[in-house]
Amino acid sequence: MIQNGIKGMVFGDIYLQEHRDWVERVCGELGIEAIEPLWGKAPEKILLEFIDDGFEAIIVSANSDLIDEKWIGGKVDRKFLEYLKDNHIDPCGENGEYHTLVIDGPLFKNRIELTETRTIMRDGYWFLNTLEYSLQS
Repeated sequence: MIQNGIKGMVFGDIYLQEHRDWVERVCGELGIEAIEPLWGKAPEKILLEFIDDGFEAIIVSANSDLIDEKWIGGKVDRKFLEYLKDNHIDPCGENGEYHTLVIDGPLFKNRIELTETRTIMRDGYWFLNTLEYSLQS
């Protein structure tokens, strides 16, 4: 069914079986493989490897019942990890506690610089509204 030589799709699931089941069903229907390289790994270890490997991400949305507004637009770093651990929140946000945007890393040609943003609240979630950005060399 899939054309152009596509044989599989990569997903970042860690431990939510219901999502893995859905991914495998949909990929099976498409005739491609569901690839889950993070499956079963410790979330804290995954996040620390991400940070240590030189990737930079910022928090772009979060459940307002779990994560303070001050973190929106902030970096995913060891300080944020400690906040998550102190508040018993999954380090990788596997249950939808927060979402990120990767803005730089070893694979990037250019860093994404968010130059104008605004935090908004909608349906119990904080969101980072990006008004302007640029690519840095």
